[in-house]
Amino acid sequence: MTPMRIIIIGGGTAGWMAAACFTRFLPPGWSVTLVESDAIGTVGVGEATIPQIRLFNQALGIDEDEFLTATQGTIKLGIEFADWTRPGHRYMHAFGAIGRGLGLLEFQHYWLRARAAGVAGELGTYSLNETAAHARRMQRGAPRTSPHLAEMPYAFHFDAALYAAYLRRRAEAGGAQRVEGKVADVRLDGDSGNVAGVTLDDGRRIDGDLFIDCSGFRGLLIEGALATGYDDWSRWLINDRAIAVPCVHGATPQLPWTGATAREAGWQWRIPLQHRIGNGYVYSSHHISDEDAERTLLAHLDGAPQAQPNRLRFVSGKRRKLWNRNVVALGLASGFMEPLESTSIHLVQSGISRLLKMLPVGVADPAVAAEYNRQSDFEWERIRDFLILHFKATERRDTRYWQDRAAMPIPDTLAAKIDQFRAQGLIFREHEELFTESGWLQVLIGQGIEPRAWHPLADGIGEAELAKYMAGISLMIEREVAVMQSYDDFLAATRPAAGVAA
Repeated sequence: MTPMRIIIIGGGTAGWMAAACFTRFLPPGWSVTLVESDAIGTVGVGEATIPQIRLFNQALGIDEDEFLTATQGTIKLGIEFADWTRPGHRYMHAFGAIGRGLGLLEFQHYWLRARAAGVAGELGTYSLNETAAHARRMQRGAPRTSPHLAEMPYAFHFDAALYAAYLRRRAEAGGAQRVEGKVADVRLDGDSGNVAGVTLDDGRRIDGDLFIDCSGFRGLLIEGALATGYDDWSRWLINDRAIAVPCVHGATPQLPWTGATAREAGWQWRIPLQHRIGNGYVYSSHHISDEDAERTLLAHLDGAPQAQPNRLRFVSGKRRKLWNRNVVALGLASGFMEPLESTSIHLVQSGISRLLKMLPVGVADPAVAAEYNRQSDFEWERIRDFLILHFKATERRDTRYWQDRAAMPIPDTLAAKIDQFRAQGLIFREHEELFTESGWLQVLIGQGIEPRAWHPLADGIGEAELAKYMAGISLMIEREVAVMQSYDDFLAATRPAAGVAA
């Protein structure tokens, strides 16, 4: 089998994730070359992640404590949404299970019935992650107090630039070659229409067999050379601007969650790292000026800003094909959906994983690329629906932005999800869509969508037994959280001892 030459155009998080993964798993003889220019800045795809990033790091053989130190990382147990449903209201989309199912039914049906009977607490009471997050406690590994609890899932906050640098070191150690230079021209094969190679601004030519486009919003290969087209989702995800700025830690203690606070014309993120806090305002330029958005962001920081605010423009959506001819797009070259649920880095990860499963031998069969695109489309569209839910299901009418969001039409796939839940508390996870039933449940309830009924099988136990069942779950979670380490002590334990090189 003839080895292939893989050329990655662009570095940053996406490029070096791909390079690190390819050098880890590709067979001997295959080559990996990454072309990037120090003169071209990168846009980090995010500093907050979801638990699947742990699988990626584990596959690369990364030691977690070493990774946290190298990236100034912290732990994330979920996302707290403030002022989304209405001003003053908060809820958390925490990772992991909510409660425990009983018999044939999912937990939410018993919770809905118990709440109506006055014997249930708030939904977060039955989440191990949310309970631990608010107690500022953390643990790794199997539960210590009950065999009925699953291991607590978690993700990371980290500095995206430091993560890219960390992966670069691993990729180059594994044999990846980095070429410094700007791409001046993309050469297409006259017969097949595939990308044959690129020419750098100093005249060097780099040829390859499979090209990975990580060139950012420009999409140098996937769009610039192949004119793939773009599915514009801004009719649903109207935000088209972001302003980002880091700040120093203030008086607030380290919190193990990402903060997402609704603002006049969008929302503000808060991502606590070891050395700073990442902040940003994602907003609609149709509803607020850049200057007013920047003033709003700077007025809501924990401490002094550490840099000048960085302004970004984007259009939510995706390329019509993420694999076109012999080019696969990753990261911002593939598309962009605002970072509300921290999915940007995951989409890079899943794109790499999907490509490795369908890795071509020589010229890719169109049927393989078509299946890659079908799976990618499904994943992107279901994430899109989950994001839209946060904006559509709101009681806020205090600004034109929120009035417009509540009034907007939504995709049929999302409308069906909402209608099924509102009718009878039903949630169905289709195929391998990213967000689980627990995730949908927390956001649907958190955003104020109330089912009119629960499943009739939930009436099969008496009220006293129901109350005991609900109390038993919350007590089990409280006992587990009580034996956890404090979050501050946990973070301290991940850092190298004094005098030991990181």
